[in-house]
Order: sequence, then structure tokens, then C-alpha cells
Amino acid sequence: MDKIEHITVATNGINMHVASIGTGPVILFLHGFPELWYSWRHQLLHLSSLGYRCVAPDLRGYGDTDAPESASQYTGLHVVGDLIGLLDSFGIDQVPDRVRALVNLNVAFMARDPKTINPMEVLKSIYGEDYYACRFQEPGPGEIEKDFAQVATAKLLRIFFSSFGPKPLIVPKETGFRGIPDPPCLPLGFSEEDIDFYANKFNQKGFTGALNYYRAINQTWDLMAPWIGVKIQVPVKFIIGDQDINYHLPGLKEYILNGGFKKDVPRLEEVVVMGGVAHFPNQARPEEVSEHIYNFFQKLQFSTNNPKANSTTSSLNGNRVSDLAHLHAL
Repeated sequence: MDKIEHITVATNGINMHVASIGTGPVILFLHGFPELWYSWRHQLLHLSSLGYRCVAPDLRGYGDTDAPESASQYTGLHVVGDLIGLLDSFGIDQVPDRVRALVNLNVAFMARDPKTINPMEVLKSIYGEDYYACRFQEPGPGEIEKDFAQVATAKLLRIFFSSFGPKPLIVPKETGFRGIPDPPCLPLGFSEEDIDFYANKFNQKGFTGALNYYRAINQTWDLMAPWIGVKIQVPVKFIIGDQDINYHLPGLKEYILNGGFKKDVPRLEEVVVMGGVAHFPNQARPEEVSEHIYNFFQKLQFSTNNPKANSTTSSLNGNRVSDLAHLHAL
């Protein structure tokens, strides 16, 4: 971990903290909620040792990156702007529109078309208004932040990292997160030191920036209207745990496995369903995920021996809008 370099980059009107290590073709790692660059610590070390330059920012609102106050500053297009500026500052000539390949964890892309319903409305119809993602959309800073403040941050994070399994995380307004018991054991792949690292950062920053992504989802949905029908046209590998809540959304398993996903992502090369893993496979089974990423990029000949392999590939977790500017369901 000591070999990982940390710098601050001015991009798109904010100062962004970036962790990086290694030399060679670039892999850009993007985290989800409630995470940080640290979520990719295992992959940074593993893949940099194999000849890749690994770059992992704290996204806006998280960790040591600036957190604009307004939720309107957390749309998918803002994230894309942040990442373009980040890559420009590193002298990297590819990502978005220049992405060569994508490894996506947890959340399947579904192309928007004129008949598509806002995904938050879909989730609300399935799980109700007390589903955590629906609660997170409540205007803020507000009730959710007050709810969070009544629970120790470390406990809150243990709940989050343990709760995105097959059963939905329901947070009734009457009891909030204080009514959810502390998990009996640490989340798979996490140590107490890991939980403390996250807790310290969220204690410093607060959760409002992270929650603002959820509050901006409907705005992002509206802004994405010009891309109706657009498909992902780069090679893609998709990894999901069979215990992930997303895998158990009604109809999604069939969409992933029976051809619908391939229709929306024509260059979908591989789908990996990891047994016994929920929503954070890169932390629960880090070596396996690192090998999946490495083998995919090697298969596509983005190797360290390829003189043309100076462009960026991307690996990202779910729970937000990705660098390709498509919405990940929550």
C-alpha cells in the first residue's frame, strides 16, 4: 500500500484525489456507494505488478475529493467531465469516447428507449418507498443525514457492506438505520482496519456528497434522453455475484443470461456469475476479480508488450453513473 501514490488533480471545477501505481497501459477504476479509491486497493497492487498503470480516484463527494453542495452537481455528465479532466491531467489520451474495453461489476447496462421507465420508479414499484435507494433520493441535506448521524459510522458501513445481498435493504422512516441491527460478523473480505479506513473518511467528509448521486438520478435520466437507443460498442466483461440484490431483480437474471443484455451490449464478450458473492466482489474475492480483469485485457491483447496498448481500459463498480455515461440501477 505504501507504494501507491496520491495526488490531487484540478478537474471540471473541483479538486480530485487520485491514487495511482504502476506503469504501462492504463486501467481506470471507479468505485460505487459507499466506497472510495480504497475499494480497489487489491486490484491496484495486483494489476500494477503485472505491468499496468492503475488509476483510482475518489469520485466527487467522496473521500479527499471536493464535494459540491448542490445535488444538481452530481449527474452522470458531471462525473464524465471529472474523468476527462483527470485523464487529461495524467496525459492519458483515452476514455470516454476513447475507452478500449470495460469490465463492469454488479449492474447490467440496459439501453434506454422511448418506452423505458425511470429506473427509480421501477425500484419503487418493486420494493416500495422505504427501499434504501428511494429513501436516499429524499431532498437534502435532510432526514437521511439525520438518520445516519444517530448511528456510529462504522456500524453504518458494516450494514451497507453486508446488506446488498438477495434481500432488499428496507429502511422504514419510523425506525431508520438505528433500527437495523449491527451485522453479527464483518462483511466478507473486510477487516476492522478496512471498516475504520472508510469510517474515518466518511466522518471527515460526511455522506451528503455520496447521497447526492441518488438525488441527481432523475436529473441524469432526463439529461440522457439524447442517447436513447445507444448501445455500448466496446468489448465488455460483466461480473456479478449470485447473491447480489441486482441479480435478483425480477427479470434481470433472464435479461443477463438469455440474450437481452447482449442485444444492448453487442460486444459483450463474457459474463461471469460468481457463486457465494454479493455486491462487492472486488473486496470479497479480490484475487479472483483481479485475474478476471487481467485475463480479459490480455485476451483483447491490451498487454504490456503491445506498442499500441497505450489507451485506457476501465473497470468500475456499480451504484452510479459510469464513465461511459450510462445509468447503473441501484
